[in-house]
Amino acid sequence: MSIADLRREFARARLDERDADPDPIAQFAKWFGEAQRAELPEPNAMTLATATPDGVPSARIVLLKRADARGFTFFTDYRSRKGQELEANPHAALVFHWGELERQVRLTGRVSRLPRAESEAYFRTRPRESRLGAWSSHQSAVLAGRDALEAKLREAEARYPGEDVPTPPYWGGFVLAPDTLEFWQGRAGRLHDRVRYRRDGGAWRIERLSP
Repeated sequence: MSIADLRREFARARLDERDADPDPIAQFAKWFGEAQRAELPEPNAMTLATATPDGVPSARIVLLKRADARGFTFFTDYRSRKGQELEANPHAALVFHWGELERQVRLTGRVSRLPRAESEAYFRTRPRESRLGAWSSHQSAVLAGRDALEAKLREAEARYPGEDVPTPPYWGGFVLAPDTLEFWQGRAGRLHDRVRYRRDGGAWRIERLSP
């Protein structure tokens, strides 16, 4: 079968803007909870799209660590490509794809660094191996080979032999404060339900979009 012939019909559920929660974060929490109960693999995996100041885009999968009234939080090496692009152009987009539920959630908004104390508090909850890995890797930098990375890990293990592994100064969180959130529910005949929340002053406006 050719790629062009790959298709499926969507018929699991529907989304009516009249039934959507007036708070988009509450609507997200509802759908996220349903994704968890469906035991989807890594329901917190999301595509993060960034761009340079002159508009060159890049995208990758990262993990959501918190969603609340402040926004959507994730963590990274600030020296990475995404970290540098967000510092230079603090506008980004997120996409959650829950294929088994025939759903997507898309967000756009402005990104800012998480307060240092919060980044350090989260870092302490990570497994020791992950904390050592943050000291071993200059994310996105060119490596001479795997051996060079493993040598850096051995250096970190020697430097921090116990459980007390501090947070690197270049590592921490970002939070995306959304100005739009779109909830997409697959429907038959490609006539999908698309409900968008858009900031309108201090409130959220709910709109249905054409599929």
